[in-house]
Amino acid sequence: MSSRRPNLTGFDTAKFAAAAGQPANDPWARHEAWRYTGPFTRWSRLRGAFPGLGIATVAFAGYMVYETLFMSPAHGHGDEHHGESHH
Repeated sequence: MSSRRPNLTGFDTAKFAAAAGQPANDPWARHEAWRYTGPFTRWSRLRGAFPGLGIATVAFAGYMVYETLFMSPAHGHGDEHHGESHH
């Protein structure tokens, strides 16, 4: 005896799941192909998602190099200038 209960509607879910897959010969495949080519590829959409990120990254890196090489640290604010009473 089967442990599955009979479906009262006569609808077989196993047959429906097998038939719901991708058809072997999709008549609309040719019309849908443009969605994944040219400017609509996944890489193109990802690049356009963050406009200006490349320029901002280069500008930030340039500022960090400038700060490291040319700006001297402020005097009197380092830990080496404090006495033992401040700890």
